[in-house]
Amino acid sequence: MNRREMILSTAMTAAAVATPALARQPTGPSMPQPPVAKKIPVVIEQLGRTRTDDYQWMKDDNWQAVLRDPTLIKAEVKEHLTAENAYREAMMASTVQLQETMFAEMRGRIKEDDSSVPAPDGPWEYYVRYNTGDQHPLYCRKPRDGGAETILLDANILAEGKAYSEISAASHSPDHALFAYAEDAQGSEVHKIYVKDVASGEVLPAVIESATGDFTFSPDSQWIFWTNRDDNGRPDKIFRRPVRGGETTLVYDEADDGMFIGVGRTSDDKFIVISIQNQETSEARYIPGANPTAEPVVLEPRVVAIRYDADHWGDRWVIRTNAHDAVDFKIVEAPTASPAKANWKDLVAHTPGRFIEGLDLTRDHLARQERADANTRIIIRDRAGAEHEIAVDEPAFALSLAGASEFNTVKTRYAYNSPSTPTQTFDYDMATRERTLRKTQEIPSGHNIADYVVERLNAPASDGQLVPVTLLRRKDTPVDGSAPLLLYGYGSYGIPMPASFSANRLSLVNRGWIYAIAHIRGGSDKGWGWFLGARRMTKKNTFTDFIAAAEHLIDRQYAAAGNIVAQGGSAGGMLMGAVNNMRPDLWAGVIGQVPFVDVINTMSDTSLPLTPPEWPEWGNPIEDAAAYDYMYSYSPYDQVEAKAYPAVLATGGLSDPRVTYWEPEKWVAKLRPATTSGKPVLLKINMEAGHGGAAGRFDYLKEVAHDYAFAIWAIDKGWEKA
Repeated sequence: MNRREMILSTAMTAAAVATPALARQPTGPSMPQPPVAKKIPVVIEQLGRTRTDDYQWMKDDNWQAVLRDPTLIKAEVKEHLTAENAYREAMMASTVQLQETMFAEMRGRIKEDDSSVPAPDGPWEYYVRYNTGDQHPLYCRKPRDGGAETILLDANILAEGKAYSEISAASHSPDHALFAYAEDAQGSEVHKIYVKDVASGEVLPAVIESATGDFTFSPDSQWIFWTNRDDNGRPDKIFRRPVRGGETTLVYDEADDGMFIGVGRTSDDKFIVISIQNQETSEARYIPGANPTAEPVVLEPRVVAIRYDADHWGDRWVIRTNAHDAVDFKIVEAPTASPAKANWKDLVAHTPGRFIEGLDLTRDHLARQERADANTRIIIRDRAGAEHEIAVDEPAFALSLAGASEFNTVKTRYAYNSPSTPTQTFDYDMATRERTLRKTQEIPSGHNIADYVVERLNAPASDGQLVPVTLLRRKDTPVDGSAPLLLYGYGSYGIPMPASFSANRLSLVNRGWIYAIAHIRGGSDKGWGWFLGARRMTKKNTFTDFIAAAEHLIDRQYAAAGNIVAQGGSAGGMLMGAVNNMRPDLWAGVIGQVPFVDVINTMSDTSLPLTPPEWPEWGNPIEDAAAYDYMYSYSPYDQVEAKAYPAVLATGGLSDPRVTYWEPEKWVAKLRPATTSGKPVLLKINMEAGHGGAAGRFDYLKEVAHDYAFAIWAIDKGWEKA
């Protein structure tokens, strides 16, 4: 509870009992009895408004420490989460064999001894590979002209004896003598950064603590820069120290809690760049690569609602920006010595509806990735200004620019896939336009593209906008409303949902399901304006777009009301909570993965890691009454009321710093007594992971299989058959 809250009553009523152990119903079918969460009413006054929260006690007062050491969670919360997990397992016991079967299918589609296409850099090629049976990767290199492999890091050894271990970043030094990696050992995104001497194989003794996964070497390989994570889980400072150990120096301290920061090198290694940004505003500061201990210089001072990111192209700065009303961004250039906005000159002009997502620089070429109408394209430009496109002719696909791993090259790399087509990785000669297929994703258990149909529909929204919907089904799946359908959505932060390939989805599609992706507003699927049309005081467009997509699928007989399972995660979990409240009749089941559902409470708690940085996205309910009222009107937790809800599965991770565990826990506690349908409301909390779930590649598949089994169980009303 923060200082703005006032507890008017903490009395427990007779009904507010401690969480009981699982019991059986005394009459009727033998069914597991759900945990009953105790109620401790907390009345919160804010901006002259009052709300009551019965489950505020689920938030651990010592949550910062719990993120770093989950064993510190208070006993009553652990007891309740343990009971919820046990109840869900008992309710879904009939799906265990299905989960195991689907897990085996998903694992059978993985080439277990797989490796990435090597990325050349100087005399070496770097790559990641897996051994058969391993959960975690090996980071390796070998001489570019042939020779023996060097294993830089075996992440399986690092993970031994740990419930969770994930490498969030790994990189070699420019002189190839050192290899650094950031490990998250809790799922809390609090990292340790290790630096290894490649020749000796020894890890240097000065381990960097309490970091984000963000770091970079200086171009001369003598220094390492990294981003600190403070006690509230926010990136707040950039530090520097001699790479082999020595005094640590503060390079940059961000005073605004609402900004994210990071550090990296430009493509040509001429500069070290500190990036500072939130959802709508950004700033860059640069340090000459030839003088890594110099003070950072502001490239262009931050101005609210102006975003830019900067790279250096040998003899000039190249900057992607929305300045000068370039809603979908443009690319400008500026002199090396004077890169301020006053000297920006258009290199690639703004075109409405063509969102420039990013760019990659090599010595003689600029490659950029653009998005329009929920598809992507890649444009190659040479220094003289001549451009050509890497084109694809399919209704829905994902084309992604991987870029070059070195500056002095004419080759770039990109990947192509579609909902039916496994990923193909190409090297592309930007001068000759010759492309070389380097790898095709192998599906060991077999996959025939011709067995599937990919379609693109446009669902009319209530205001006339057309919402793209991507569909995947088997050719023999009927389009008469009888097939079950999973509708996936996200719709926040300008993050698009690509029409990409997922081997895991085949475990539903091959069972006669239709898989659909709704490219709703709040993402950038149709440009940056598509994002701007569903944030703050227009956020409900995200939810109504998703509902419009479902209704259009019903109208076109791809689905039937009550025969659809909706799925989304994180901010997409907020979407799930909202559409669950708004149109519960449409769904057989709702899967909210790490769902951001307690919107008012979270956006009013300034101690949480993402609250100040995300006020530009959602609004500030602490100071803005209009923002409070609008946010409250859709906040999934606050809008739960007595109605016939579908079956619901909420998932979370105990160490999650992004959507804390108590959000899905509180949502389930409030939903279960409110629903009048008799359909189950279930909670699955991973007690050993964070926002992304399990770290191991096979453990993660078990989580996917569990969620898909719930979807099938919800369609089949499996709880009635127990």
